[in-house]
Amino acid sequence: MNPDLHRLQPYPFERLRQLFIGVTPPANLAPINLSIGEPRHPTPPFIVEAYAHALTGLANYPLTAGVPELREAIAVWAKRRFHLTALDPATQVLPVSGSREALFSFAQAVVDRTRDALVVAPNPFYQIYEGAALLAGAQPAYLPTTAANGFRMEFDRLKPAQWSEVQLAYVCSPGNPTGRVLTLDEWAALFELSDRHGFIIASDECYSEVYFDEAEPPLGSLQAAAQLGRDGYPRLVMFSSLSKRSNVPGMRSGFVAGDAEVIAKFLLYRTYHGCAMGPPAQVASIAAWNEESHVVENRRLYAQKFAQATPVIAQKLECSKPDAAFYLWARTPIDDAEYARRLYAECNVTVLPGSYLSRTVDGENPGTGHVRIALVASPAEVAEAAARIASFNV
Repeated sequence: MNPDLHRLQPYPFERLRQLFIGVTPPANLAPINLSIGEPRHPTPPFIVEAYAHALTGLANYPLTAGVPELREAIAVWAKRRFHLTALDPATQVLPVSGSREALFSFAQAVVDRTRDALVVAPNPFYQIYEGAALLAGAQPAYLPTTAANGFRMEFDRLKPAQWSEVQLAYVCSPGNPTGRVLTLDEWAALFELSDRHGFIIASDECYSEVYFDEAEPPLGSLQAAAQLGRDGYPRLVMFSSLSKRSNVPGMRSGFVAGDAEVIAKFLLYRTYHGCAMGPPAQVASIAAWNEESHVVENRRLYAQKFAQATPVIAQKLECSKPDAAFYLWARTPIDDAEYARRLYAECNVTVLPGSYLSRTVDGENPGTGHVRIALVASPAEVAEAAARIASFNV
């Protein structure tokens, strides 16, 4: 067996399951699960219809690179969304089977095991970054993002000697769990470090289409690179997905885009990896990327839920509406795991302890004393959950 498997820590939701063993929530309260970032708004019917009409494609092996029509639809959307003048669908865009799969496999393709390798990640973080680094034979280097530093990745926490060992840096903007969006100045600082030390940047932007002001969508990494005159997006690859944007997490459809040389190497890896998107999913994805009104409606529902729930939850837990994404990152008055366990036991509401999303660095776990609340359920369920949280006394 792979000797690095023993380095993996239990996944947060397995830890949550273990936390709830022996707990019986009140039977008179319907369960409301706000622990997992799984979109639960209805899938738009036109996407379902496009998928169903393409089922005859099951008789064909899919191309790893995807059909040209899908790459073109993605490129057109990305250029419009991020105000790009150049994005070649043939060389700078690659469909993937959801951003999770791609974020993991990307590290396997990038990391050079013949030398010491560090992989940078924010802390708290999406657990795939850590698992991908460890199974690629690298060591994660965590940059804590806390309220004290404005939930920023403080790049100067790593010394130049450490940056010289970095081969890959994961960035999540809008962030999970904080919802913070990186600024142009932060991108410029990270690009400068990449230029100096030669590492690749993997920008996880799966939450980029969940925001609250139609006039101010979150800044994307390719957009930042273009504004800074970085032609060709050197050593930069962005990861996007339809899961949150179009409410199709089960379809497993996303894309990567950016540096053509890096994407060519990633395509070579994926050809052997055997993870091509199925033909029906490709057809349905084309339909989804070409239509925007359902995404606007999706944002309206999230904005409604944040407006309703945030002030109610803030009566008991310190929290505020994020820059983007669909999480509330709330401070707890007691230990976060104990809070989550008692909230489940007394109110039948499930939230995720923040310490489960973080690692201890220099004696501090930046997720301690927080819970992540995913406002993914229906507006009525979210309102009910908020009321239960507000009535819960620790």
